[in-house]
Amino acid sequence: MQYTNKKLPKSEIKIEGELETDLFETYFGKALRKIGQTLELDGFRKGKIPENVILSKVPEIRILEEMAELALSEHYPKIIELENLDPIGRPDIAITKLARKNPLGFKIKVVVMPEIKLPDYKKIAKKIVDDISPTEKETAVSDEELENTIVDIRKSRAPKKHITNPDLETSDVSNLPEFNDEFVKSLGSFTDIEDFKIKLRENIKLEKQNQAKEKTRLKIIEEIIEKSELEVPDILIEIELDKILYRMESDITQMGLQFEDYLKHLTKTKEDLRKDFRNDGEKKAKLTLILNEIAKVEKIIADEKQVAREVAQILEHYKEADPDRARAHAEEVLTNEKIFQFLESQT
Repeated sequence: MQYTNKKLPKSEIKIEGELETDLFETYFGKALRKIGQTLELDGFRKGKIPENVILSKVPEIRILEEMAELALSEHYPKIIELENLDPIGRPDIAITKLARKNPLGFKIKVVVMPEIKLPDYKKIAKKIVDDISPTEKETAVSDEELENTIVDIRKSRAPKKHITNPDLETSDVSNLPEFNDEFVKSLGSFTDIEDFKIKLRENIKLEKQNQAKEKTRLKIIEEIIEKSELEVPDILIEIELDKILYRMESDITQMGLQFEDYLKHLTKTKEDLRKDFRNDGEKKAKLTLILNEIAKVEKIIADEKQVAREVAQILEHYKEADPDRARAHAEEVLTNEKIFQFLESQT
């Protein structure tokens, strides 16, 4: 087998070559047997039709196409291994020469994982973490913040009243429920007002800590993305767009609306939304590629016991979930968490 390969834009590789005549001919008998397994002819049992009968009943082009498919399904993986390629998705295969007693000519285009040139991500992370101001680190909860949150909770439990549009309603803030022991007990396992305030203060503090952490992580990854060099394959952007639209459709459906009605309200099609969110999809694809590359360089992997626990929880809450997808999701989430912890530790 002789072939050449050429790098194209967007991490695409073009492979062009020929399978020599003698090698291609070895697939003739294999092709006949495979066709015979599904061919149905009166007077013969399926899979027991003699080769000479198959030859008389099946057009030569069909046999040649079967030969080509068998040959390339065997030799394409060998090319991938020899060239140390990491393909994404299915290859686009075109046959350029197809005849008996001749070489098999072919062209293959395949998208591969892109080359990624990472910046000094440890230095970036260290600078951002070191530059966090004392104010940004402050997560103490003031009495004012606590009281404002309590008012918001009371508003959420206030009687509803209709506003101008009869289909809409809002909380009647002039009639807030009294803030007493009975009220806080109705919210959960709280013994009295004091117990509620202690636990609420802790929850607010935890939320502020999480927000501060997410803000820092966002700064770190955005600068790493900005300073990384890579071409994102279109296929990965399309995968991220599929995820974005799937989540959007799920959210709309959970609200009791039809997604098609929602699109009509926006006067948009799904393709319009794909265009609108393309930049988001590209950014998400870059993020995934860069995090994967950092994990590979730093040999960061998710803890197997944590993955197992996470998968068990997913399958418990989502009975119809695919176990393999649940595992892939758990591994991704837990690995990414370890990557961010690693970056945050560069102080």
